[in-house]
Amino acid sequence: MASIESYQLVLAAAAACEDKKAEDIRILALDPAESGLSDYFLICNGTNDRQNVAITDEIEIRLKREFGTYPTSVEGRRQGEWILMDYVDFIVHVFSPEKRAFYGLERLRKSAKTISVEDLNAELKALITATRAKKSPAKKAAPKKAAKTVAKPVAKKAPTKAPAKAAKKAAKAPAAKKAPAKAAKKAPAKKIAKKSSK
Repeated sequence: MASIESYQLVLAAAAACEDKKAEDIRILALDPAESGLSDYFLICNGTNDRQNVAITDEIEIRLKREFGTYPTSVEGRRQGEWILMDYVDFIVHVFSPEKRAFYGLERLRKSAKTISVEDLNAELKALITATRAKKSPAKKAAPKKAAKTVAKPVAKKAPTKAPAKAAKKAAKAPAAKKAPAKAAKKAPAKKIAKKSSK
């Protein structure tokens, strides 16, 4: 199943075709069993080669500006009779009227389903609604988690003070033990000095 972005890209490309006065715009939903590489074909034709180039330029500019998406490859732009733009999830075919009649992509893809722009818009709205319905329970649970995380740091701060006090006591205790040891070491040294003078 196509993603929300795929629907939006196809619709934007179709709108670009309409703006440049492309003729007979058709969107074919490809059968996944036959075409694992792409979900849709967008097929249209211009009246001449220069219009075909203008249509593809408009599609490329609009998708780059609105979505930051570039075609992975563009073929046939120099001749302008059949220009193919590969956007992975969908492929744009802009034909001259003669080439479109000759190749007949719609006839070759018999298992493909023709979809109107209105149908594609309806599918997009349904997908967005379904996605929002899935996300809404997660949003309700999020404030509860936030309340728990606020309580945890408070609980952690209280025990950290007790080890600090214990560390101070431990530091003082060894210092007291060291003092008698120094005194004991100094005392024998003095006794040895007295014995040697005798």
